[in-house]
Amino acid sequence: MSKEKTPAVDLKNLKAGGFIKERGKDLFTIRLRVPGGRLSVPRLKRIAEVAEKFGGEFVHLSMRQSMEIVNVNFRDFDSVVKDLGEAGQEVASCGARVRVPVACGGCEYNPNGLIDTQKSAMEVDAKLFGTATGHHKFKVAFAGCPFDCPKSATNDAGFQGAVEPALDLSSCIGCGLCAKNCVPKAITMGEDRKPLYQNDPCIWCGDCVKVCPTGAWGEKRRGYTVRIGGKWGRNPLVGTLFATFVEEDRVVDFISSVLEWYQAKAEGKGRVRLGDILLAEGTEPLLAHLRKKFPENVVEATLPPQIIATQVGAAR
Repeated sequence: MSKEKTPAVDLKNLKAGGFIKERGKDLFTIRLRVPGGRLSVPRLKRIAEVAEKFGGEFVHLSMRQSMEIVNVNFRDFDSVVKDLGEAGQEVASCGARVRVPVACGGCEYNPNGLIDTQKSAMEVDAKLFGTATGHHKFKVAFAGCPFDCPKSATNDAGFQGAVEPALDLSSCIGCGLCAKNCVPKAITMGEDRKPLYQNDPCIWCGDCVKVCPTGAWGEKRRGYTVRIGGKWGRNPLVGTLFATFVEEDRVVDFISSVLEWYQAKAEGKGRVRLGDILLAEGTEPLLAHLRKKFPENVVEATLPPQIIATQVGAAR
């Protein structure tokens, strides 16, 4: 009796679809689509059931808020996808495409949150997830405030919630709480016991607005600051500031505009990340491209992505 042959498997296409080859023979890790790290309890229960039935002894939580079912035999792929789909859980994607966005809790329940990052992540996931770049991966992250827990600046496009304060001196009682709570010292108290505000040190955290007992500090603008060109890996880069106070409802359009420029500029250059294109081309071409649609948001000038020399000090 002839032995049953293992059918040929296209590992590249499988990886692009979220099925990642493991060391073990015929075994794969299945990466799940969890935008913003939000996972409903019914979906979580179904994932546990499927993992117990088809996977190994544990699941893995990835660095980008995804959940991965490990030790799955490729012959069980169809059954796994079907069982997960019954609970509305989809498989993620890898490869040269827009990845699942990550996000903190935003302003829904986090007292530091300035903007609804979860809403933004879900919208980007619904409209841009899986979009082919033709060149390399494209990662997006949303942070609700300047604490930047998702480390948004290490993504191709990183969004950070921001509030620009405005002061109504007539309502100010000179209590000094704003200056006391201003970590970057953008607010100091004058000799008349009235606040003095400097825009340059301000990180747009909104703390002055939160602590003001009379409402003298209010909001001038609220939105996302956007840093572009970051990445992690063997040669990490920190993205730099390209736009300020981008409105929530324009996030998808902004990312689409960045993608359009990246796809055109990277043509013929092989596997290359957005940050590396910016290092080669400079920042002005992308700034000029973005100003066409976002003239009120794009900064006048910016630095190229900043290289992180992680091997400094290593023995040679």
